[in-house]
Amino acid sequence: MDVNTIVFDLGGVIINLNVPRCVGNFKQLMDEEYIRTVLGIDDEGEGVVAVSAATKQLMHDYEYGNISTEEFLKTLQEYCYPGTTIEQIRDAWLSMLDELPQERLDFIGSLRAQGYRTILLSNSNELHWQPIWDEYNLGSYFDAVFASQKLHMAKPNQEIFDHVVREAKVDCAHTIYVDDLEKNRKAGEKFAGWETVESIEELKEKLSE
Repeated sequence: MDVNTIVFDLGGVIINLNVPRCVGNFKQLMDEEYIRTVLGIDDEGEGVVAVSAATKQLMHDYEYGNISTEEFLKTLQEYCYPGTTIEQIRDAWLSMLDELPQERLDFIGSLRAQGYRTILLSNSNELHWQPIWDEYNLGSYFDAVFASQKLHMAKPNQEIFDHVVREAKVDCAHTIYVDDLEKNRKAGEKFAGWETVESIEELKEKLSE
């Protein structure tokens, strides 16, 4: 395969996520059941978004950018123990973000230097997105950036893949898509015809073949 474009997910691919730490912090703020039914996460880091209407609505709205960070945090506060502050909730949510190894960004930069187009396609939310964007100057590593909360659409729905292909003029037959979630990889294969891998390590192996 003659590759000219590489599409990257952000969380779990470029930046590491620590969902168990996030869950542990929220256990100090709310009943464990609400962590599952409102936040839609558990100790294993598995999303359980379909478990309740509350989860489906809140997380959908925030990931799609349909509600503000203030609205998101205030809604969570309703499920927390009395006396829990907005700042405590914010810190707990941010604790999901872990390290971002510089060598991953250096690798993406080297791909651009070799002539590959690099695209970022992320399901994210404002509270997670902004500190990563600011601290690591992510915009300098990609030719195009697509974030769910800015587009009001998200993976694995077809509309976001159609949007990326159209707006970035992606040559789908010569594109590799890196995403740690199988459902998103399958969507990329189905809706865009992209070849997929689940990690940067696997991408390196694929490009060296």
